[in-house]
Parts: sequence; structure tokens; C-alpha cells
Amino acid sequence: MARAAWLVLRYAVVVPLLQLAIYLCVVMSLMLFADRLYMGLVVAVLWLYRRCRNRNQRNKGDDDNLESDDADRPMVLVQIPMFNEKQVFRLSIGAACGLWWPADKLVIQVLDDSTDAGIRSLVEAECRRWAGKGVHIRYENRSNRSGYKAGAMRDGLKKQYVKDCEFVAVFDADFQPDADFLRHTVPVLEADPAVALVQARWRFVNADECILTRMQEMSLDYHFSVEQEVGSAFHGFFSFNGTAGVWRLHALADAGGWKDRTTVEDMDLAVRASMRGWRFVYAGDVQVRNELPSSFKAYRYQQHRWSCGPPNLMRKMFWEIVANKQVSAWKKLHVLYGFFFVRKVVAHLATFLFCCVVIPVYVLVGGQDVWLPQYVPMYVAAVLTLLNAVCTPRSCHLLVFWILFENVMSIHRCKATIIGLLEASRANEWVVTEKLGGSTTSTPAAATTTMVAKKKKSSSSFLAPEIVMGLFLLYCALYDIVFGHDHFYVYLLMQSAAAFVIGFGYVGSQ
Repeated sequence: MARAAWLVLRYAVVVPLLQLAIYLCVVMSLMLFADRLYMGLVVAVLWLYRRCRNRNQRNKGDDDNLESDDADRPMVLVQIPMFNEKQVFRLSIGAACGLWWPADKLVIQVLDDSTDAGIRSLVEAECRRWAGKGVHIRYENRSNRSGYKAGAMRDGLKKQYVKDCEFVAVFDADFQPDADFLRHTVPVLEADPAVALVQARWRFVNADECILTRMQEMSLDYHFSVEQEVGSAFHGFFSFNGTAGVWRLHALADAGGWKDRTTVEDMDLAVRASMRGWRFVYAGDVQVRNELPSSFKAYRYQQHRWSCGPPNLMRKMFWEIVANKQVSAWKKLHVLYGFFFVRKVVAHLATFLFCCVVIPVYVLVGGQDVWLPQYVPMYVAAVLTLLNAVCTPRSCHLLVFWILFENVMSIHRCKATIIGLLEASRANEWVVTEKLGGSTTSTPAAATTTMVAKKKKSSSSFLAPEIVMGLFLLYCALYDIVFGHDHFYVYLLMQSAAAFVIGFGYVGSQ
């Protein structure tokens, strides 16, 4: 009786739903494949074009000179928002005060929302120390954290001493720009009045600290080397990274200023400015040192914010973008489909559903009644992985680790994406990413061979979702070994091991 009931349920409900889920995952995977392939081809064309251009410039003896007399420099404001940043505030303030720019044309604004009185006094004392050296630096502290980072920068722009500034550079508390940062970015804005933003690349000072930071480096290198490059070259639009960029203050005001309606205030501002017709320039040759989160807890909170905010912003701006009359239909399509839907929604949903749900369930149900195109989990996934690996050649040997890690992280990213789309309770949750303020002292080999935390773990470091996922995948792998024919157990065993490693706290610094 029970077997008969299961067979009825299997063929009436389970098999049709699984086949539908497979079709959906195949479509989403092909959408991602087409988008990645398109961006890869664009980057290859850009590389060839720049190579030829540089060769011609060398032959002609051309030398682009962005320098100008100090008297002609525009007024620049540097904003450094921070919140209880005890470990890193001296690094960012010192780097900002060391920028090569005329002293009478530079204003440093430290926006300290710290709730710890001791940290506030330390930051204020550091500002006074630099002011004593002749630097025009202002310390600003609010009585509340209304609007979080966006609110702090919005209030900072209302100060009277900001009125004469033409441009504003933004650096998070762990970012350390080189002294010539403004000399490489501000002239780009001066040369083209239609450019609103110049975004620099991030350079990670602790990439070799542990396996977690190496994984982040691989993902972010692809983001900067491909996504930002393509957006800048072909569309004049990409997402502002929230730091290491310089804005034209007129463009910022024209777009409506900083808004705190989502946890991605930087992306919100960028989309609104783009819909007003402003263009962005990505300066990949200008790099700013910063720190990657080295604890898994900090990284998880950061990824929740980064994965939840974009879908939530798309939900709020969809009809505003559709009804916009100031930009072309092609640009609107790029923003809504390519930028938001494919890269911020489909990417997270497809990874989790395909790798962590559909393939394991397919193994349990059996391949005789359900059709799964083998080329999708094999060739499409391989091409997507190789396109990502090209951006970080030194980490090619970590590709398998990176794939398994990203699949485990898809649990949190998929959950955050759905929360953002539905605007659920955690849609506006803002947890500041913890920074430690130290660069790596470990070697790349050490990062490759160990996932062990620096300190002993407590029971609170155990993560139930990852452990449950590991148990489920392990069961599916054992089932496939006994009853299967497609050899998916090889992937399932490795993926379950990765889930257990993360679930029991053996990744990142503790």
C-alpha cells in the first residue's frame, strides 16, 4: 500500500515538478552562460584594442599627461564614513591626509558614527593630530545612525565648508589610497563634463591570509576585471562599489543624493545617476588597498547585504526605469535584464537550485523518468568556471575549492535574494563588516593547504544550514554509489565535504 501511494505521488507530483525545475535551471544556466560569454568576448576585444593603441602611442611618442598646475586644481572633498573602526581608522585617515593635492584645495571629512565613546575619542584625537600638521580635516559625529552610511554621507554634504567642493572621493575605513590617487582620477572628470563617477579597483592586502580570503579574491577579481570593464566600455554604467571612487558633486545632487531605502545605497545612487544620462568610467589601473573579511561570520553578513540589496532595489526602481525617457531602450534593457535580473537574481537562484537541490534530487528520483541535459552541469559549468579563473591566474589550482565554496555560499545568497525580492523582515538589515587592520603574514602555500581557524572554535561557530546540507548531499552521494549510473556521487561527496568544513567552522579566521 505504501509503495503504491509513493508511486502515485512520484509520477503525479515529484517527477513533473523535478522536470520543471530542471528546465528552469537549464534556462537560467544558459542565460548566465550567454551573459558571461558576451562579457568575456568584450574583454578580449578591449584587451586587443588597448594593446594596439599602446603600441601606436609608443611609436608616435605620445604621452598622455593628466597633470596640471596646483593653482588650477578643483576643490575636492574626501569622505571617510566609519562605525566603531578601532583597528583601521588610523590607516584610512593617514592615507587620505597623505594624498598629493594642494592643501587649500582638499578637505578631509571623517564621518564617525561610532557608538563606543572610547573609539570616538581616539578617532577625534587622530583628526586633531593631522589638523595640527596643517591638513584641512573635519571630524563629524552624529547623535544617531539614521540612514547608516548613506545618512552619514548625506549629512556630511550639507556642511557649509563643503559648498565650494566640485568633487567628492569616498573611502571606507579600511581603504588606503595611494598618494597619487586624486591625480589619476579627478582629471578624468575634468576632461569630460558628462562623466559623473570614476571608480578605482580594489587591491587586497590580506588575500593570502586564509582560504576564505583567496576565494573572495577570485570572485572580486572577476567583478572588477570583467563586469566593471564591460559596463564602463560599452554602456557607461556599472555599479558604484561604495568606496574608492570619485563623484562629481553636481551629478550626485542631480541624481537625488544619497538615499537609505536599501542596504546598497551606492548601487541606488549609481542607477539613479545613470537614468539621468550620466556616464561612469572605470579606472582599472588605479588600485586602492583594502582588507577582505577574514572571518566567515563577517563574510556571511557582508554577502547577505550584497545579495539582498540589489533585488530589493530592482523591485523599487523597476517601473521608474521602464518609464524613464532620458536614456535609450538599450541601456534600460542592459540595466534591468543584464545588470539586475541575470547577475543579481538569476546567478544566485540558479547556483543554489541546480547544484544543491536539482542534482541531488535527480539522483534520488532516478534518471529513467527525468531528463537532465548532461552538457549543462558539465560543459556550461566548466566554461563559466574557466572564464572566472582567467582573472586570477595565481589561484587556478584553487578552482575546485572555489566552486565548492561558492555552491555552499549559494544557500545564503539565494535566501537573501528572495528576502530582497519579497522585502521581508531582514531586507534592510545592516551589519558593518568587521575589519582587523592587519595585512597577511602567511604564505600562499599555507593558505592553500589549510582551512583551520586561528583560534579554537566554540559551539556557536557551528552552522546548522551547512551541516544539514552536508548530511543531505552525503546521503544522496551514498545512494548514487549504490543505485545510480551517472557518477554524480563524485561531485556530491566533494560538495558534502565542503559543506561540513564550513558548517563546523573550519574556514576563515576566528
